[in-house]
Amino acid sequence: MNNNYYVYVYIDPRNYEEFYYGKGKGNRMKAHLNDESDTEKVKRIKAIQKEGLEPIIKVIAKGLTESEAFLIEKTLIWKLGRNLTNILPGHFADKFRPHNTLHLNLNCFDFENGIFYVNVGEGETRAWEDCRNFGFLAAGQGIQWSGPLQTLNVGDVIVAYLKRKGYVGIGKVTEKAKRILDFKFDGKSLKSQNLVGPDLFKNSDNENSEYLVKIKWTKSVPANEAKWKNNFGLFTTQLIKASLENQIKTIKFLEKEFEVIFQNIMNE
Repeated sequence: MNNNYYVYVYIDPRNYEEFYYGKGKGNRMKAHLNDESDTEKVKRIKAIQKEGLEPIIKVIAKGLTESEAFLIEKTLIWKLGRNLTNILPGHFADKFRPHNTLHLNLNCFDFENGIFYVNVGEGETRAWEDCRNFGFLAAGQGIQWSGPLQTLNVGDVIVAYLKRKGYVGIGKVTEKAKRILDFKFDGKSLKSQNLVGPDLFKNSDNENSEYLVKIKWTKSVPANEAKWKNNFGLFTTQLIKASLENQIKTIKFLEKEFEVIFQNIMNE
């Protein structure tokens, strides 16, 4: 195993501010002193040298494998990222929380599941009243429509949106999406139920079948009581499914209108 990598830091001697982290081996940490590129790092080094000084260069960790060096470098960049001249996020970027998100509850960082907007898609094959009464959301008549619904996982919180109406329900996924012929309500097929949308079983014998994801509704309302506020900047999209993770205004609106707290729903 090659353990000759290290992680280093560049420090401005004028204020002792750390402004660049890097990883390398051999004489890598000195290479930036001869860099002529037009980067913030080089501009900072030249500004220091213009005053007759040199940046302070220190090794932070040594005897590392390349992967270990990458991870340590990324940790340091994440910690002081806003004050650094590093350009690239580097390896392991997907392992770290994005900057300026400590005020948010993020999927995979604060909880395992996500909060998702889902279009009800009311029309000839489905009706919100059926979704509400029998605990599901549906999409189908083509894999491009059912595919996004199939990516929802057990434990995900969903917010149901009805086009031209507003938000009509908040619930939690209890079973992953399955073809309608395999979906059961109280142990029975929906064929035995009195559905408002009689064409829900259209194409049920082929790949264009409706796919139903089972939902335990926390709060839901009829279409005529949908929650919406014009010109308020609420999130909406034509996509079947979309994350609400960064939609702070919409989350707060929903919590107030439905009298819920999303974090509590996530923890149930």
